Amino acid sequence: VQLQASGGGLVQAGGSLRLSCAASGRTFSNYYMGWFRQAPGKEREFVASIRWTGGSTIYANSFKGRFTISRDNAKNTMYLQMNSLKPEDTAVYYCSARATGTSNYGSWGQGTLVTVSS
Repeated sequence: VQLQASGGGLVQAGGSLRLSCAASGRTFSNYYMGWFRQAPGKEREFVASIRWTGGSTIYANSFKGRFTISRDNAKNTMYLQMNSLKPEDTAVYYCSARATGTSNYGSWGQGTLVTVSS
């Protein structure tokens, strides 16, 4: 499994960004795809996940209402739409994948940096 995250950058507080994660290397019909982030000096935290088949989603409470996860099956790409960004959203955002029936996200992309200025 290869995952390539992109779309990060510098944005002002209150702005929006859309991250993309291009997936390749296999079919993902039996996978969950997720977004995680790691802020400077902090541990990596879960943001949201989506089941590739069916599109059911799960969000960490902190991001409900501001972030939206989605995927495009035809493009094998997952997205994270981030709105109303805050300086504390500054982090490296990673995409990841885990097979259904497993508990660990075993495949990771390289991360994309999001910087939110105040």
